Amino acid sequence: MKKVRRKIGKYDVGRTIGEGTFAKVKFAKHTETGESVAIKVMAKTTILNHRMVEQIKREISIMKIVRHPNIVRLHEVLASQSKIYIILEFVMGGELYDKIVQLGKLSENESRRYFQQLIDAVAHCHKKGVYHRDLKPENLLLDAYGNLKVSDFGLSAFTKQGDDLLHTTCGTPNYVAPEVLSNHGYDGAAADVWSCGVILYVLMAGYLPFEEADLPTLFRRISAAEFVCPFWFSAGAKTLIHKILDPNPKTRVKIEEMRKDLWFRKNYSPVKLREDEQVNLDDVQAVFDDIEDQYVSERSEITGGGPLVMNAFEMITLSQGLNLSPLFDRHQVGGHRRTSDFKLGLSLSNDYVKRQTRFVSRKPAKVIISSIEAVAESTGLKVHSRNYKMRIEKVSVNKVGQFAVVLEVFEVAPSLFMVDVRKAAGDTLEYHKFYKNLCAKLESIIWRPAETTPESVLLRQMTF
Repeated sequence: MKKVRRKIGKYDVGRTIGEGTFAKVKFAKHTETGESVAIKVMAKTTILNHRMVEQIKREISIMKIVRHPNIVRLHEVLASQSKIYIILEFVMGGELYDKIVQLGKLSENESRRYFQQLIDAVAHCHKKGVYHRDLKPENLLLDAYGNLKVSDFGLSAFTKQGDDLLHTTCGTPNYVAPEVLSNHGYDGAAADVWSCGVILYVLMAGYLPFEEADLPTLFRRISAAEFVCPFWFSAGAKTLIHKILDPNPKTRVKIEEMRKDLWFRKNYSPVKLREDEQVNLDDVQAVFDDIEDQYVSERSEITGGGPLVMNAFEMITLSQGLNLSPLFDRHQVGGHRRTSDFKLGLSLSNDYVKRQTRFVSRKPAKVIISSIEAVAESTGLKVHSRNYKMRIEKVSVNKVGQFAVVLEVFEVAPSLFMVDVRKAAGDTLEYHKFYKNLCAKLESIIWRPAETTPESVLLRQMTF
């Protein structure tokens, strides 16, 4: 089996770090500067077949227009003869959603800091005539320093006049504003503010203000703003949340009013922007207007056999906060974390599973693949395998792919393999259950070294 390393323009392309219905996201490094980036890869045939040209062009253009420290930056757009490559800032801290799942809820001070950064980013978007329309914790990323970054502008709208009403009903049901459901047109700025209010509630409570099993009941509660703040919310937080989650968009608090609120202003340091920064959309025009002639060099470098090799630097770079915590159990002793408490393996004790998770095995790569296939098939899941990568899907009577997981095997040391698992489609909680069940049934192939082995010592050193 051959290992393939790809180069796209001036970028060395590494492993897949995300996968969706219409695109994959690859980790890459700029060959001249060494800067880490994320490359969103989309097939031109897919874009054309699904009539997504205008949507993708709009999303790319918007991301270049709304440059802000709290928004994921789009560097440039490239194209080959068959694909479009969107070069994005690499944000290594994961999703804010995962942090909420891990901790249950955040402190009021930390919630306020993230909320302030969110409001700064959203205000900047609105100033540029851009309305996100799908704000939720899953679309808020964290960088290595814990700063918030708004991402995923796939449902965003752009208007040249601030008083234009929007008419498309879109967004995630639990976070959507009541007027969006009315089909009478809505103000994009007010709708985004509502979603920000739901996010603030979730950060501080650890659960949604509006959550029902059926959509009609959920929409009724949203339209009536039927929610109760937990007892641990401060009076200031409760007051602001009630002003935001006002079902009447005309009386709902606006961002400029929110920034004057005493609770909001505590420890608030607004971001200073360079107003003179010029945005160039020429590369976007080139990709979509002259799609057949404008392309970059795309080539593959073939090396030895077996799974892709991931070196220590790649492991560190792709782990959150420049440590290998996603690869290790991290046990607390007396409220403090210690270096000796890192253990290779799976964190199953705290019911926390990230959307992208990993475990390590000393079994041969082919044994790992066959073991995972056997477990998946024994639970009625459909498996598609190719080389050292597989896609596992739930099969139903009507359709395939309601839930899907992608697994890939990497060699991290001689006879030491890391299995990278990530959700490709479906519900995140369902993925959590799948991953725990998978790990329980693969216990015999998961490797947990003794604390004194050379490998564990080396890996611990790499966490700093």
